[in-house]
Amino acid sequence: MKQILITGSNRGIGLALVEAYARAGDHVHAVCRQRSARLEALAKETMTSIVADVDVRDTKSLIAAAALCGDPIDVLICNAGMLVSDSLPSLLDGSDNDALLRQFEVNALGALRTVTSFLRCMRPGGKIGLVSSLMGSMSDNASGGYYGYRMSKAALNAAGVSLACDLRAAGIAVAVLHPGYVDTDMTEGRGSLSPQESARGLMARLETLTLDDSGGFWHTDGRALHW
Repeated sequence: MKQILITGSNRGIGLALVEAYARAGDHVHAVCRQRSARLEALAKETMTSIVADVDVRDTKSLIAAAALCGDPIDVLICNAGMLVSDSLPSLLDGSDNDALLRQFEVNALGALRTVTSFLRCMRPGGKIGLVSSLMGSMSDNASGGYYGYRMSKAALNAAGVSLACDLRAAGIAVAVLHPGYVDTDMTEGRGSLSPQESARGLMARLETLTLDDSGGFWHTDGRALHW
């Protein structure tokens, strides 16, 4: 039985990951800001421990959550994220500046805070999955817009490569992962993949991850992605 820790676990892709790992017999630490009815039901049915009231923007709450960990963590998945639609005109007049900063705080800095807070709980030879987005790819951007989301995910990708370098000596491998275009609240139900389909692919990517390919950027379907 592996010990799995997942942030942003109360809905969407995070909840689907919790369920998939828990149904496979693993012990899941479901970290979230607020509990959901489905997450609470899973906790009653499976080996799932809910760690609520954790905000990835708040280092103190992450450190407090890390103190609750018992057995060493085998897989840490940084899934908490947010998307705000913005545009060049809204940034020029300053109306979207706060939203841009919030996306950096959650999508990039929040994931890095999570890794540094839980690193003391990681098992040597463990694995870290950073749920990013193809929208953080420079070479894939042919439509513009979404400045805060694209920039924050690009920053997360950069952090993933640095973490892969710095954690190699500890035997910890890092994967930067695109979950696909998933049917969630974030996409307002317009996705082409279900959260369950995306979660299965993300799990497969982490299962095959080794130090040899640590620091790579992959689609949930297994394709290597360009930065």
